[in-house]
Amino acid sequence: MEKVYQSMKSAGIFNLVMGIATILFGAIAGSFAIVHGAKLLRRKNEITF
Repeated sequence: MEKVYQSMKSAGIFNLVMGIATILFGAIAGSFAIVHGAKLLRRKNEITF
């Protein structure tokens, strides 16, 4: 019975770590997107097609 609890504990810790990593990666990717979008908007007069 103790092995089941150990497995559940390790799965819970893994899910918690993956959730935190996903939130951090999403925040970093979102900030990069905002910064690069702002750069594009600032230089939109220079863009020609």
